[in-house]
Amino acid sequence: MPTVLVTPRSLSVGRHPAIDRLVEDGFEIRCPTPGAVPSQEVLLEALPGCDAWIAGIEPVSEEVIEAADRLKVVSRNGSGVDNLPVATLEARGIAVRRAVGANARGVSELALALTLAGLRHIVWTHEGMRQGQWPRRMGREVKGSRIGVVGLGAIGVDYAEACLALGAEVCGYDPFAPEDRITHERFRRVPLKELVGHVDAISLHAPMPQDGQALLTAERLALLPDGAVIVNTARAGLLDQQALLAGLESGNIACYATDVFEVEPPAMSPVLAHPNTILTSHIGGFTGPSVERAAVQAVDNMLEVLAAHAA
Repeated sequence: MPTVLVTPRSLSVGRHPAIDRLVEDGFEIRCPTPGAVPSQEVLLEALPGCDAWIAGIEPVSEEVIEAADRLKVVSRNGSGVDNLPVATLEARGIAVRRAVGANARGVSELALALTLAGLRHIVWTHEGMRQGQWPRRMGREVKGSRIGVVGLGAIGVDYAEACLALGAEVCGYDPFAPEDRITHERFRRVPLKELVGHVDAISLHAPMPQDGQALLTAERLALLPDGAVIVNTARAGLLDQQALLAGLESGNIACYATDVFEVEPPAMSPVLAHPNTILTSHIGGFTGPSVERAAVQAVDNMLEVLAAHAA
């Protein structure tokens, strides 16, 4: 039977029933770093001899793929493939599969929670009270607020619909999504420059641009209205970090709430250590239902490719 490398943190620690099912069917399972993101050195040692790889968010280099002597498929337990050298995989004839939309609800709900936390100053108030203070800062309601959504995939749409249900005015930017992705009287599609210039809060749900440069550049961040809240559950590199810090320092950006980092766990930077930043440890898709959907879909996608090779 085939050998399968399993590296997602949520599937490698304690093992998921979907992985146990593979064991029962005779598959050999390799989990080199249970509960942790594997390094390149670990991947270089673990991949040779593997026929399939259920992969997480770990960065994967071309060198790692070159060491994969039997690999037929990389099956992500999520939708993003920014961490994979897709062109190299395609050149090698190695299939790439994604669990599209599996964790959409988990991530979108966290994004909504972070938006509310930013608009109502929840973390700042909590910390003040823990220090014996009685902090009271005027908050804003979602109803009637202008919410911007960058990226209208499954997560962005779910988030936008939740904000609409709460009474927000929502504008979305996505140059690739169909025009009818969301139809609602309080939703409209706008260019990115217009979006950032007219929002109380903005939530990021987009992949990195192909050139690897920040989508919210210094010029675009400067267009944000005073007191804007930025929520990022997508990619850390989507924002110009120096401009973000300047906006936090000036107060133009009231709050930056993020669940994603360049390196995990991150070293504290001036942005991450800022008192108006809210940090969560990449828990967007880390809910029971999201993990279940992603695990089952990743395993099913992997088995489909292996079956095609065996036919």
